[in-house]
Amino acid sequence: MAKYRLVLLRHGEGAWNKENRFCSWVDQKLSSDGIKEAQNCGKHLKALGFEFDLVFTSVLSRSIQTAWLILEEMGQEWVPIQSSWRLNERHYGALIGLNRAEMALNHGEEQVKIWRRSYDVTPPPITESHPYYEEIYNDRRYKCSDVSQDNLPKAESLKDVLERLLPYWNEKIVPELKSGKMILISAHGNSSRALLKHVEGISDEDIINVTLPTGVPILLELDENLHPLGPHQFLGDQEAIQAAIKKVEDQGKVKSAEK
Repeated sequence: MAKYRLVLLRHGEGAWNKENRFCSWVDQKLSSDGIKEAQNCGKHLKALGFEFDLVFTSVLSRSIQTAWLILEEMGQEWVPIQSSWRLNERHYGALIGLNRAEMALNHGEEQVKIWRRSYDVTPPPITESHPYYEEIYNDRRYKCSDVSQDNLPKAESLKDVLERLLPYWNEKIVPELKSGKMILISAHGNSSRALLKHVEGISDEDIINVTLPTGVPILLELDENLHPLGPHQFLGDQEAIQAAIKKVEDQGKVKSAEK
């Protein structure tokens, strides 16, 4: 029997997810489909009997909005939410705002897959001339955080994401888990992949094949040492979930740009 259980998910579809663009640290709200995904997630978790004591999110709106919608559907709006930049999506540097499929057309599908999914490859860094530089680095949410402006990333590999996420996991989330609280983490594709890599001990080579669809809850069951009792479980219609995973994987393929 599991000593600790928590639910992790990638936020519902964002506006730029729908447009197949690298969203990263640009603050985009959920699309209409993303709102429905979050609401359906809440309904499903309620039907399964989950009762949360604490929610963790990034400081990006799509992560927070997803948590709000889930809690509303569950009738648990009162549950406290703690937000941290350490749960933010991976910083894609100069790739921010670009269309993934068009990038595959220009640079090849394999290169785009490496940029999106590999563990230790960092994309080209964002520069001050980038169209979204000012929007990101003048955002007040980071001036109110525990990181100085000089230490905000300009691009990240998945390894970098894990390194900035782990202190928050160990110092904030783990103590709450060990106190007996049922926790929901509403994060992003890559911060969620980084956490799964750490908890499940996924190798640097195998993490490239881990794909998370939007708005699908993942159950983690852990022993007293926070080791997994089994692989993570996607909660919901498994056929629909596999179709959603394939949709995410296809985002970086040339054929998406040619439709």
